[in-house]
Amino acid sequence: MGETVGYEVKEGIAVLAIRNPPVNAVGADVRKGLAEGLRRGIADPQVAAIVILGAGRTFPAGSDMREFGETPADPWLPGLCNEIEACPKPVVAAIHGTALGGGFELALSAHYRIASERARIGFPEVTLGILPGAGGTQRAPRLAGAADSLDLMLSGRPIGVTRKEAAPYIDQIVHGDLETEAIAFARGLLAQGKGPRPTRDCRKGFDDPAAYQRAITLRKEVVADRPDRAPGEIVKCVEAAELLSFDMGMAFERAAFEDCVRSDQAASLRHVFFAERRAAKFPELDGARPRRVAQVGIVGGGTAGRGLVLACLEAEFDVVLIERNGPALRDSLGKINAYLDRQVAQGRLRGQLRDERMMRIHGKTDFVALSEADLVIEAVADDLREKEQVFYQLDAVVPEGAVLVTTTMRHDVSRIAKQTGDPGSVLGLGIGTPAHLQRVAEVIVPSEASADAVAALVGVLRQIRKIPVRVGGATAHIGRAMADACRHAAELMVEDGTTPYLVDEAMRAYGMAMGPFERLDRDGLREDWALRRAMAERGAPEGRQVAILDRLCEAGRFGKAAGKGYYIYDSESPQGRKDPEVIALIRAERESKGIQAQGISADEIQRRCLAAMVNEGARLLRLGVARCPSDIDVVMVHGYGFPRWRGGPMKAADLIGPRIIQRDIESFAAQDGVFWSPEPVFDSLFKAGQGFDALNA
Repeated sequence: MGETVGYEVKEGIAVLAIRNPPVNAVGADVRKGLAEGLRRGIADPQVAAIVILGAGRTFPAGSDMREFGETPADPWLPGLCNEIEACPKPVVAAIHGTALGGGFELALSAHYRIASERARIGFPEVTLGILPGAGGTQRAPRLAGAADSLDLMLSGRPIGVTRKEAAPYIDQIVHGDLETEAIAFARGLLAQGKGPRPTRDCRKGFDDPAAYQRAITLRKEVVADRPDRAPGEIVKCVEAAELLSFDMGMAFERAAFEDCVRSDQAASLRHVFFAERRAAKFPELDGARPRRVAQVGIVGGGTAGRGLVLACLEAEFDVVLIERNGPALRDSLGKINAYLDRQVAQGRLRGQLRDERMMRIHGKTDFVALSEADLVIEAVADDLREKEQVFYQLDAVVPEGAVLVTTTMRHDVSRIAKQTGDPGSVLGLGIGTPAHLQRVAEVIVPSEASADAVAALVGVLRQIRKIPVRVGGATAHIGRAMADACRHAAELMVEDGTTPYLVDEAMRAYGMAMGPFERLDRDGLREDWALRRAMAERGAPEGRQVAILDRLCEAGRFGKAAGKGYYIYDSESPQGRKDPEVIALIRAERESKGIQAQGISADEIQRRCLAAMVNEGARLLRLGVARCPSDIDVVMVHGYGFPRWRGGPMKAADLIGPRIIQRDIESFAAQDGVFWSPEPVFDSLFKAGQGFDALNA
């Protein structure tokens, strides 16, 4: 038997302990070890029952994702689960930590299940574009019915075993040592004369056929409009569990699983899963000595600053918030308190936790209050002089070794760092607003930055549950550069004949959370307008320039906050509505340049926006701003609303074919030969017969 599964007989109970850290994934060696241990326990006349548990911190938290899309090694998980279920001796699954995906399916194939009170169970497969493929869609509804089992599978979120919805799956919650309790439970079964209880024979979940079918019908309606395929297949499989025999239902599930796992959607979702983990592996972390961070300072209580405060409070940091004056400080603290009050009112936060968080925030107007801060994040307006002044003041008060972070999106981090006596401790941070709700954070690492400072910031970001992505250089941001490229492609198309509204509709249809012009309105047009004017003062920029945004700003249309930008916003249309005045303004701008409007299809809009992003991504790779293509995908999926099921722009390019993207770029050159100039990497990838994924190694 493999070393990944231990075998020991205690009090007539065979204990199979899975030892495959860190999460005891049910890979080939584990499956082989379990099968051998099961057969050994069956053959041993001294063994009356069998317990399966996970050594270390958790029961198996899933299958080995590296096997997805590949031919599984024997024994495969569905067969192993059937073998466990058919065991002639009682089998008890003892759950602690997280029993997820294949791990939970393993537990469901056991005859009985006990769990520690803090254990969690779930089916995260839908987030990977697949469905439970080892009997989960057939066994779970037999125990819990259609509604609860479907909600568990379609959400992809784990639930605690003490919740009402988990009760059908768990026979007993235990509070002591799990192995001791499991052996006692198994011996109790034997004392009561209870034998195997195959889940396949359970019919409790089918007791109310009408309710079962209503749950199926409702979930079919809910998933009908979802772009990902797996949810619909999950509903069909759970429906089949009641309509077909168990063996036929298993075959139905297996066919659906195979179709999903080989789809582009599943490949894209697996790509994002691994990309998220790859992104966190900063080279600076090797050998670094992270500075301990207990107190975090935030300078600036605007939208960005308040979001950072809330994120740090949730992670149990002490926070010092600095504002420019008393009224501004009271306003910021009031808004933070109001947000926490809403969380309590909505049942998302206990009142005691709200009080504890407000106790950990210290509002001040004097920088001296930061004299004990271990890490300070500046979140003032993106004005270079103001930021330089802030860092000059910080340098005079923060303790030696404190890490200083700027949130600038446009300015040189190294220049800002020169206002301090320790430029190596200054980093940049790119994070969307509101910061506490964002999943990704770009860490801008100038050449002079110290590894210890990087490690400290990355550690804090992990504690506030962000995915950190490394950005090389001192001025660039991955997400902003990619969004700017998409927007310029969109502006060219609008000037050539389409409308902002058709562009936004096409990109939402592609799967984006919002179109480029909706995003511009949300973020505000003033900053971009100011940047354009500053660039014009330094000399005419290369390439074709579209001045529609300038015309909008000149007309006082600065975006959503101003009530109008590309769209109009009012009480009747808080999300914005189309404005004929914008169409007239665009038409006048075209006429002033002698441009004859031409229709552009939704497919063409999507192709041009994607090509622009991919080419910009290739440029960021060439310049060393992005470390690898998958980092770009993580930023775009989590920070800019790119559809996760497409994997990010670089993965989408691989699925289409980089050569096709290159040809698209070349065909668009008539619009703007400077902007539409393919990056050299396209030729390199074509010659090597590779895609962008090869650059992730």
